[in-house]
Amino acid sequence: MRRPIIAGNWKMHKTVGEAVEFVRSLLTALRDVEGVEVVVCPPAVALKSVGDLLKGSAIGLGAQNMHWEEQGPFTGEISPKMLVDVGCRYVILGHSERRQHFGESDAAVNKKVHAALRWGLIPIVCVGERLEERQAGRTDAVIQTQLKESLAGLDSQEMARVVIAYEPVWAIGTGLPATGEEANRVSGLIRRTLAEWFGEGTAQQVRIQYGGSVSPQNISEFLAQQEIDGALVGGASLHLESFSTIVRAACRKASSSS
Repeated sequence: MRRPIIAGNWKMHKTVGEAVEFVRSLLTALRDVEGVEVVVCPPAVALKSVGDLLKGSAIGLGAQNMHWEEQGPFTGEISPKMLVDVGCRYVILGHSERRQHFGESDAAVNKKVHAALRWGLIPIVCVGERLEERQAGRTDAVIQTQLKESLAGLDSQEMARVVIAYEPVWAIGTGLPATGEEANRVSGLIRRTLAEWFGEGTAQQVRIQYGGSVSPQNISEFLAQQEIDGALVGGASLHLESFSTIVRAACRKASSSS
C-alpha cells in the first residue's frame, strides 16, 4: 500500500518567528499521528529555523522551489545543495504559480527534477490544466504533455521516488476544488501514463496528491478515491487546526487500509 503524504505549501506566508511558533504547535498537535507522511514547506528564509525544530521528528521539511545548478551566478536562487544543508527532504517543483508568474517551463522543471534526485531530495512535481484548457476539452492532453516533458530522462528507479501533485490551476486558491471523482479520474490517467513509460510496478509505487482548495471539509472526499494518495495543501496548511484535521483524515485512511 502507498503511504499517504500530506504536504503544506505555505507560499509567501509567515515570518521566521511565525513559522517557528506554528511548527512548535504542530509538533505537539501531531505527536501521536502515525501511518502518514507529513511535510511542511515554509518560505526559504524560514527553512533553517524550521529545519532545526523538525530534526528527529516525523514531520519532513520541504522547499517551495530550487535551481537546478549546485552553485553559480544565479542571483536570488537557491541550490539543491543548500536545501539539503538546512535539512530539506522534499522540494515542490513546477507549481502553477511558478509557471504563471515566473515563466517556468516544463524543460526547466525537468532539469530541477534531475538535480533534486541527484541530491537525494524527493521532488513533488506539480501538473494541472488552466480553466480555458479544461473548457476546451484539453485536460488530458495538457497533463500528459506536462508529465512527458517534466519527467523526461528518468529511469524507473528514479521515477519511483517522485511524488506527483495534480493541481488544476482553476481550483488553486479559488475555493472551487475539483470533485473527488474528477480528481480521481485525472490521477488515474497520470498513473496509467506512468505505467506506459516506466512499467506498472513503478506506476503503482508513485504517490499522487490532489491540490487545489483542499480543506478539512473536503479532504475525506479526495482521500476516499483509489488513485489519490494525499494532498498538497495551500491556504489550509497555514492554520494549525485545519492542517491537523487534514493530516488526521489521512491517518484514518492509512489505518483503515492497513
